[in-house]
Amino acid sequence: MDEAWYRLGMLLTLAAGIWEGPMAVIFRLFTDKEPNILTAANYLPEPWCYVAAAGATVAALAVIAVLDARHKRVTASREDRP
Repeated sequence: MDEAWYRLGMLLTLAAGIWEGPMAVIFRLFTDKEPNILTAANYLPEPWCYVAAAGATVAALAVIAVLDARHKRVTASREDRP
């Protein structure tokens, strides 16, 4: 996979993780908007929506860590080649 694909994957994962995590909590606490597909955690009742938002954030960070590790491994293997 090319370096740009890893960067794009990390960027999209970060955007989804922030939107489904902290932004869903902000919409829940500070606005009176109804939940929609972009803030899916807000469909859950009060204590569980925060757990789902935190889980989405942690999952996004885990995916970013895996993509970063694979990106570093691919970059290192390319530098080893003559």
